[in-house]
Amino acid sequence: MFLREIVRRLTDGLVLAIPDLAERVDHILTHQVFGIGITQLTALLARRSVYCSKFANGPHSIARSFTTEDGNIWFERTEHTWGGGKREFRSDPLTSEEVIVYTNRKCIYCGAGEDDYARGDDLETHAYAFIHTDDIKARIAELFGDNMQFDVIIGNPPYQLSDGGYGTSAAPIYQMFVEKALGLDPRFAVFVTPSRWFAGGKGLDEYRKKMLSDHRMHDIVDYPKLYEAFPGVKIRGGVSYFLWDREYDGPCTIQTMWDGEPLGAPVARYLDAYDVLVRRNEAVPILEKVRARQEPTLDTRVSAGKPFGLRTFFHGKPTASGLKDPVQLFGSRKITWVARSEVPLSDGWIDQWKVLMTAVQGTSAAVETKFLSKPIIAGPGTACTETYLVAGRFDAEEEATRYAAYLRTRFVRFLVSLRKSTQHATRDVYAFVPDVPLDRDWTDVLLYERYGLTDDEIAFIESQVAAHDDTLFDEDGADDSDE
Repeated sequence: MFLREIVRRLTDGLVLAIPDLAERVDHILTHQVFGIGITQLTALLARRSVYCSKFANGPHSIARSFTTEDGNIWFERTEHTWGGGKREFRSDPLTSEEVIVYTNRKCIYCGAGEDDYARGDDLETHAYAFIHTDDIKARIAELFGDNMQFDVIIGNPPYQLSDGGYGTSAAPIYQMFVEKALGLDPRFAVFVTPSRWFAGGKGLDEYRKKMLSDHRMHDIVDYPKLYEAFPGVKIRGGVSYFLWDREYDGPCTIQTMWDGEPLGAPVARYLDAYDVLVRRNEAVPILEKVRARQEPTLDTRVSAGKPFGLRTFFHGKPTASGLKDPVQLFGSRKITWVARSEVPLSDGWIDQWKVLMTAVQGTSAAVETKFLSKPIIAGPGTACTETYLVAGRFDAEEEATRYAAYLRTRFVRFLVSLRKSTQHATRDVYAFVPDVPLDRDWTDVLLYERYGLTDDEIAFIESQVAAHDDTLFDEDGADDSDE
């Protein structure tokens, strides 16, 4: 569709330069517009759409000068290049001779696992030629038969490859397409990608750092609402597109879209003001007021994942009967009991007061409004599986209770939302939340006053974050989600 729309616009735009329609269309198709199919089917569809024929040199093609069936829309099957892995010695079942095999190998270019993507000739390899190279300029010359300089590169590349996981646990690959495209030194680049790179995403830390520090980023248009950019397609964290301008050096203009309409005025700001991209322009002055106090933040207090070394699927006994030195264990959807000796890590934490937060908080809803689950206050003699993080540890119940109440405020959950792009609520999402003194019972009113927020700023926070109900936590310790 990109190619077809570009051809349509060039056909209108070059009418004065090349008055004859047939000559003009032939020039555009043979000299100006090039495409790389990600599969054989998409390449055929693109040729049919652009040339009016799946054969560029066929009798029905509107291009007159091609001598090949592909024209300028290239596709050839590409294979992965496997590397690494574990060397194993096995016995050949026919000869009984010992042979060396390699297992768990991955593609050295895209990271695809051999177990998932080593396929026969009848299946797509999903080894995309554009990113399976060390020299992108040489690769493009090989594809199109000449040294090429592209003025404009536009793409909506494949977003991820399965690595044995799914959803947000799958490995993103769209950043590889962006990096290769920018390596071709175009005048402009426009890419549609998930917005997850703004603040999180598996394997995206270096990409995010490079993109935020690149002052050639001219515009970002962001669609944070689930399903809006691509109806029916669940892309957690939303979708955005950007314009990169080689000749530009300045702030990036950011516009948020909601239900097809601009949400607020676009704002030009430097993306590297923080280590993540704060996607809503209205949030920036609030965050600036909070950070102006230069207080420590909660990411130094919150534990890493698997705080006691116990996996999500680990469960103890339904009662403490018969256990030596029993420990109450908060796990996925239920509370069980284990012997203290069964807890492999953080033994000293067991005897402290703790505030637990679920490590995953999110829903299938189009708009997330809670961002964090309700805190759970766990007294001495307790531990948890990796379903939870230990958000704080205390010597007294009063401190734990005040801390839990603080985490329930809209103020805290709003600051978390600025870094939380998926359902995962890791320690990093707390990095904007100030670690306030627990000398009082913090409420939103007191916090708004502490940081000098205006009525408009308060209204914005409360429009984004829903209040929790009055119960401190669900009786079964379950995630209080938006669903």
